[in-house]
Amino acid sequence: MISPLAYIHPDAKLGSDVTVEPFAVIHEDTIIGDGTWIASHAVISQGARIGKNCKIYPGACISSAPQDLKYAGEVTTAEIGDNTVVREYVTVSKGTSDKFTTKVGANCLLMAYVHVAHDAIVGDNCILANTVQIAGHVVIGDFVIIGGTSAVHQFVKIGSHAMISGGSIVLKDVPPFTKAGREPLAYCGINSVGLRRRGFNNEKINEIQEIFRTLYLKGNNNSKALQIIEMEMPPSPERDEIINFIRGSERGIMRGISD
Repeated sequence: MISPLAYIHPDAKLGSDVTVEPFAVIHEDTIIGDGTWIASHAVISQGARIGKNCKIYPGACISSAPQDLKYAGEVTTAEIGDNTVVREYVTVSKGTSDKFTTKVGANCLLMAYVHVAHDAIVGDNCILANTVQIAGHVVIGDFVIIGGTSAVHQFVKIGSHAMISGGSIVLKDVPPFTKAGREPLAYCGINSVGLRRRGFNNEKINEIQEIFRTLYLKGNNNSKALQIIEMEMPPSPERDEIINFIRGSERGIMRGISD
């Protein structure tokens, strides 16, 4: 159902069974997938690419212009994956000439007042709780949960299956499979509850746990810990994901409990 009180630009492309409530605004150069619901007073700006069966709640602004003084009007996009829920007053900025897009994956939940800035990449199955603020160029893996009112510094990377406590200031990269909390942000163990919910067995969880004990709890610096992990622990997708994440970190990873 499309309300006659909504504004939809003639060049907007809407799939089948899309619902647009009164006073929603949909600009040109937008694509909205089948079965998506756009609530009253949501604004879908030029460059939006919204997947199937999404829910966009009142006051949300998708693909608004980047809050970046270097943005010069280049043609860019903001992408929202299938089945993602965008709650009240969420803002997702379009990209700049860095990546030319901002992406939020499939099956995500962005709670009220979340901000996802230009050129950020959010993976699939993520939950960003109320008022989480994601700065530009941030990269977030799959199955990440970030607690309410947290702020993530630009260019930070957060690995898959990580969980960050509410009210956190995230200035360093957060390795995959971990829990992060305290101030300054520090390692608080692995996200074992989340991993079990996603089908990781006890053997795999123990393997991940031993890797992070070597990294954070045995007095090794990062280089020495990675050498030990590679020499003493058999290759696995999880081991290699952790190693590659740490080696690829440009901002450095979060501190250990006792650092």
